[in-house]
Amino acid sequence: MSESPWEGRSWDGLSVCVAGLGVSGRAAARVLAARGARVTLVDARDGAEQRGHAAELEACGVVVRLGDGESLPAGTGLVVTSPGWRPDAPLLAAAAAAGIEIIGEVELAWRLRPEGAAPWLAITGTDGKTTVVRMLACMLTAAGRKALAVGNVGTPIVEAVGEPYDVLAVELSSYQLHWSRSLAPYAATVLNVAPDHLDWHGSMDAYVGAKEKIFAPGCVAVYNADDDTSAALAERAEGVSRRIGFTLRVPRPGELGVVEELLVDRAFTDDPASEAAELAALGDVRPFAPHNVANALAAAGLARAFGVPPEAVREGLRAFVPDPHRIQHVADVAGVAYVNDSKATQPHAAAASLAAYDSVVWIAGGLLKGLDVDDLVRSCAGRLRGAVLMGRDRHRIAEALARHAPDVPVVDVPDTDTGAMDRVVARASGLARPGDTVLLAPVGASFDMFANYPARGDAFIAAVERLSRDAR
Repeated sequence: MSESPWEGRSWDGLSVCVAGLGVSGRAAARVLAARGARVTLVDARDGAEQRGHAAELEACGVVVRLGDGESLPAGTGLVVTSPGWRPDAPLLAAAAAAGIEIIGEVELAWRLRPEGAAPWLAITGTDGKTTVVRMLACMLTAAGRKALAVGNVGTPIVEAVGEPYDVLAVELSSYQLHWSRSLAPYAATVLNVAPDHLDWHGSMDAYVGAKEKIFAPGCVAVYNADDDTSAALAERAEGVSRRIGFTLRVPRPGELGVVEELLVDRAFTDDPASEAAELAALGDVRPFAPHNVANALAAAGLARAFGVPPEAVREGLRAFVPDPHRIQHVADVAGVAYVNDSKATQPHAAAASLAAYDSVVWIAGGLLKGLDVDDLVRSCAGRLRGAVLMGRDRHRIAEALARHAPDVPVVDVPDTDTGAMDRVVARASGLARPGDTVLLAPVGASFDMFANYPARGDAFIAAVERLSRDAR
């Protein structure tokens, strides 16, 4: 790996352009200014919120240029880009053409680590990243380690690397990994890989290539033995210290897996060929679903690689509080369970959610971002009692249902007003029977109707609560 022209050199006086006024961009600008860099932050937006953030940064010595996100400031020696900026954005394209190095906030954080800084346990994957990083932080804390979950979970890594932690649990998106060059986590995992963000990366190969960067030489590579791509990436990773698999099956030596009602470890024991360490019970995994058991095993693999004892894995899982909008049980109404998985914004996530229930009235729709849903519908057709479709791309889901589940009743709800979710839930209730699950697993992004996926999930929760009150 070639050395960056800025590695090992002072930041003092370096002209840095920070692209984007989001959380990570603001954090990077503040830290760089404190190091003596001459920082110019650019953002195409120019609203009241942006002007408020600009005033705070200008007080720290940062020059902020709003309303122009395309022009590269004169004299720029380094660009630090926010994850949302695509590689073909005009400013980034201009920097690349001029031979100016472009990195992200994650790479910046890695370069700014002081001597003796906390090691990183890093997580990426199409689905499950936030759940795993929070499970892992709970396990580390249960083991008495001073740990923090950082990255895509809210705390910018660049703000955490200088603090006295024992270890950092780091969530990394494909966007962040794309702009990273020298990361070397102590242990890392690729949870799973399925098509996503192809509009940003340009191709599936580029998306997979970004994920692959997390397996750096010297790290413990924790891979999903049930996911062909995750396993292949670990197998071809050069220079890793160990390869540890996790599986929902009975584990082989060198793996973590499931035996009857237990999560067990046959990788980090004195004799993996004949010994298995009991880590936790399936009942300790909340919310319970097959893909969440896989999440727990991934977190346990990283924790065990760092020396966490089995009892701390169990304590960590029991202390873990699931984030909302992830297979979140909302209520039981007239014998029907209502579950909110608004975070299931692409087919791989929705497939995992649907696989957790035997008989489902599926609420789906939104922005599909060019992703195909035929395989998803084909795989879940036998579980569907009915489907209620909403959002801009609902017709594409309806077409897939007609091809692969022609006998499943489908209700189309074209409404987009604030009361649309009440009508969606009411129509789903009409299709459901006692013992069924009404599942919001939209497949698509939320921006056609809602501010974000939490707002969509909140609307579903409120509609179910109103349905429950009316049923009393």
